Amino acid sequence: MRVLFLCIIGFHLFANDLLTAYRNDGIKDIQKQLDFELTKRGYWDGYLKDHNLNFGYIEKHSALLACEKNKSKLSLYARDDNGTFVFKKDYDAFTGKEKGDKLQEGDLKTPIGIYELTKKIDKLDSFYGPLAFVTSYPNLYDTYRGKNGSGIWIHGLPTEQERDEFTRGCIAINNSNIKCLEKRIELEDTLLIINESEIPKTISKDTVASLLAQLYEWRYAWIYNDLEAYLSFYSEDFKRFDGMKYPEFASYKERIFNKNEKKTIIFKEINVIPYPNETATYQITFKEIYASMSFKFTGEKTLMVRIDQNNKMKIFVEK
Repeated sequence: MRVLFLCIIGFHLFANDLLTAYRNDGIKDIQKQLDFELTKRGYWDGYLKDHNLNFGYIEKHSALLACEKNKSKLSLYARDDNGTFVFKKDYDAFTGKEKGDKLQEGDLKTPIGIYELTKKIDKLDSFYGPLAFVTSYPNLYDTYRGKNGSGIWIHGLPTEQERDEFTRGCIAINNSNIKCLEKRIELEDTLLIINESEIPKTISKDTVASLLAQLYEWRYAWIYNDLEAYLSFYSEDFKRFDGMKYPEFASYKERIFNKNEKKTIIFKEINVIPYPNETATYQITFKEIYASMSFKFTGEKTLMVRIDQNNKMKIFVEK
């Protein structure tokens, strides 16, 4: 009861501060104070208190496919009314003939990573069964690491031919199962995670809270033109999706920040997911709504980040 009372008192003091700021300076300073509150770890600790973090922090997707290659298994999870991804069904799966992560075209390996389903094909060669889901391989991290190849699908089995018990890199399930899967998922709301072995089902709330707080620290520095703080979130080996490296990127951002433009930056549909087969590496995605006098953008944003020895989030590739 005492804790609740102190929380209420704290809230009223915060609200009074906001009202005083609004009375004296209008809405601008209130917005800045609220933007700053979003950078605080305490806010995110409280926000995540009752969240289940199966597979990570996921706002965008309603279904998740987890492929564990060494078990020849594709598992379907769906979000329930509490926001938890719960197990629905296992499908026996064929994957690439060779073990390990896909590196190049023709290596007969199924990639390890996080992918979206970009397209459904239902008019295709009978070798691939009745339909196929096209994945987003190679993703941003794959390209950063110089991996190549394409055409990684989830598809069915031959309707007119015999086949080996492996693929050239795709994930194949039997035809009744892929028809079943088609009915259970919405393409744009489904995420695919592939690993050689078991995919971790949870990550610590401490880690997620820290990453979300730092994501909003990065946003705060961006909105309020603090170049030094903004660039502190980038690693020295940073490379943008178009190949721009850190020195050129820093100079580019300095020119933009020097305009001192008022910006609106909103993040929606945030995902924070540990990257399979990596240590302290996370994929962060979100819908970004950006507006300034000189530029407007609404679209998907992807950050690949590492956590360094000081628990600092470092962006090493961005799109």
